[in-house]
Parts: sequence; structure tokens; C-alpha cells
Amino acid sequence: MAVNLKHVGRIKTNGRKCLVVFRTLPNDAFNCLIVQTENLSDSYHDSLINLVESPAAQNANEFAEVLARAVFSDGSTMLPSLHAKGNLVKVPTDMVEMLPNNSVAILLSELNQMIAEQQGISVQDLAVTDGNAKSEIKEIATAKDISPKDISTDPVIDQGRTTSASVNDAEQVLTVPSGTPDDVAKFYRSQADKLSKQAAEMRRKAEDLSPTKKKTAIKE
Repeated sequence: MAVNLKHVGRIKTNGRKCLVVFRTLPNDAFNCLIVQTENLSDSYHDSLINLVESPAAQNANEFAEVLARAVFSDGSTMLPSLHAKGNLVKVPTDMVEMLPNNSVAILLSELNQMIAEQQGISVQDLAVTDGNAKSEIKEIATAKDISPKDISTDPVIDQGRTTSASVNDAEQVLTVPSGTPDDVAKFYRSQADKLSKQAAEMRRKAEDLSPTKKKTAIKE
């Protein structure tokens, strides 16, 4: 059985691996902050990989929560150190695919929407606004933007994997067939069934990435 890892992703356009530090930002729900692991020194890279695989990181809602406490081998605290060195980059959430394991890939924008729906809140309300990372957010939220033109669009072919991106690329404009009202209604029902199955699959992937927290009844 594949082991799921949170916070691990890749840039959709070039396949470069990254770790998602903040899935959304305050007042900026459709951008996230990432660190591209391939751009780091070996020491920093290994420290981050070990950290993201740790129980503390896997139990954290945002990777930034543990980065704000952990330190590199040089004694510097990880989150402010990465920011000071320019390693934190702001990118649109629809440019990042989350990779919990070798058989699942889902756009961060889609994952955020699913998590928000499960929690009964808006995507805008997902941003971290308190906790250990609070003091860093205002400054980090102004980190250097990276636009689609700054990222290589050379495709990285990953045989045997179905991703959210490949599904989106394969989508076609819905064309309603001509015919009787019954024929059109039948078509719409067929499309609804297909979308329902896709939605169920996406919700399953969202649960794999971030299980819904069950509310416990308050005993009087």
C-alpha cells in the first residue's frame, strides 16, 4: 500500500519537485508559497526532506507550522532562513500538483476547494492567520511572484500516471445534442453521472491527502 505524504508537489509545467509551505495566503487564496527542492544545497535539501517525512510535518495542516520551529544544521530556523535566502516563491495554486504518492496527482487549487467544502468554509478562509507562523506571514506573503512565463513549459512525460492536468487537457467543450426533450434530458443525466463519479474520486483523493476531522460532541 502506498504511503501518503502531505506537502509534496511539483510544478505542473515542468515537473520540478517542490514542497508547499503555505497552501493559500491571507487575502490571496489562489496563490501558494513553495520551495523548489532542486534549487537547494544538499544540506538544506536533505534537512527539508527528512522534516517533511516526519510525523510532525505529516500531522501539520501547513508545512510552515513545522518549518517555523525546525532548524537547519547551521542553526538557522528553517522558515525565516528560506525566506531570507529567496527560496520561498509565490505561485498560482493551479500551477502546482500535489503528489501524496506515486499513483495520485491533484491540482492544489482543486484540493483547496475540496478541503474548504469539507470544512464548510470558503477557500479564502483556509489561510493560516495564527500559530507559530503568524509573525512570518505578512512579510512572506509579499514574496517574489513567479508568473507562468518564468517557468519552463517543456513537458515532462510521466507514463502510466493520470493527473488532474491530463484530465483537464483532455476535456472538451460540452456539446448538447439535438433531438427531442427526452433525448436532451438523457444526455444531461449521462453527463451528470460522469461528473458525479469524477467528484467522488476527487473527494477520495482529498481524503487521502487531508482526512476530514470529525467533530466530537461536547459533553454537558
